[in-house]
Amino acid sequence: MSASPDTDSVDALRSQIDSLQTRVNELEVQNARLSSQLSRCCCQKMEDEVSSAVDGGSVVDGTGKSMNLDKKTRKKKDFKTGILEHHPRRYVALRLMYFGQRFYGFASEAQFDPTVESEIFKALEKTKLLVGDKKKSQYSRCGRTDKGVSSFGQVISLFLRSNLRPKNTDDANSWELSVERDVLDAEIDYVRVLNRILPKDIRVTGWCPVPIDFRARFSCMSREYKYFFWRDNLDIRAMESAGQKFVGDHDFRNFCKMDAFNVHNYRRHITSFELASCDKRLESNELWCFKIKGSAFLWHQVRCMVAVMFMVGQGLESPNVIDALLDTDGTPRKPQYTMAPEMPLILQSCEFQGVRFICSSDRCSASITCALGGSLSNIRTPSCNDS
Repeated sequence: MSASPDTDSVDALRSQIDSLQTRVNELEVQNARLSSQLSRCCCQKMEDEVSSAVDGGSVVDGTGKSMNLDKKTRKKKDFKTGILEHHPRRYVALRLMYFGQRFYGFASEAQFDPTVESEIFKALEKTKLLVGDKKKSQYSRCGRTDKGVSSFGQVISLFLRSNLRPKNTDDANSWELSVERDVLDAEIDYVRVLNRILPKDIRVTGWCPVPIDFRARFSCMSREYKYFFWRDNLDIRAMESAGQKFVGDHDFRNFCKMDAFNVHNYRRHITSFELASCDKRLESNELWCFKIKGSAFLWHQVRCMVAVMFMVGQGLESPNVIDALLDTDGTPRKPQYTMAPEMPLILQSCEFQGVRFICSSDRCSASITCALGGSLSNIRTPSCNDS
């Protein structure tokens, strides 16, 4: 094994990385503010150039020519010409729950449909809650779960149409972020409206007004994942010993799917790694889960960590294999091993400072919970022969 680098040099490098990450977050916030200002300027410019006014059944365009439209045509034209962009809007966070079995992941950038994100935007467009397109709405997602992965606490943020107006209509930051009962009654019930349109395996479980510089991805303080498995004959004590080695700040390049094009820093901080019984049994077997909490995660990181943990539990590896894989000097290249299956993985929660989600009338549908419960019999512990 090669000699470890000087401690002072490592600390200095970590400090530089932390400083760069902080600067990146600051630039993201600044970019969000400037994008918001630009969006408002563009809308005002478009309004000045067109200089159109809708008065009863008549539309006066920029040339002064009057056009008479019936109610049906006028309603259709209003939507297609983007007049919804001039409606009152507010920046909100939505908390989502979904069962991922039939989806090709969360993000709509996937090559296949359906995705959770594509279904959400279909519902937003159908309910006419969307203000402009995805870019103009300053959309952000907390994470992009893989194909088959479920969530109880995914969070997205974006501008949505509102029944209310901010005190200063030129400043989206002037919204009152605390929602009183009378304000809640006057505002659009985002939860109820969206859940009436969304498929049953996707539910909105709450919303919250957030500042303009809030971003679901970068404002998230921590994320917690749960991975369910049947205990079988696994050595829980050895797995608990191995799991504690993940806690702290480490380079996880040997526990993820490499994405050299987009990712240049593989250091992540794991706050806690626990194993816990779920108090559910199937015949003589007992359901357990990993509870993994951290500030952020790499692509397939949780499934890779769990895969190595199963090897430890089956006695195929010692708990010390975690130390070896976290030592990127001694193990500079990721060994070949199969990731754990995606079905038992759930994004349990995402934590934000000062964000309290509201669910005014439509509670979480039990359909997803039932579906998850019904799939427990399909969960199994991967063996070393799994392909």
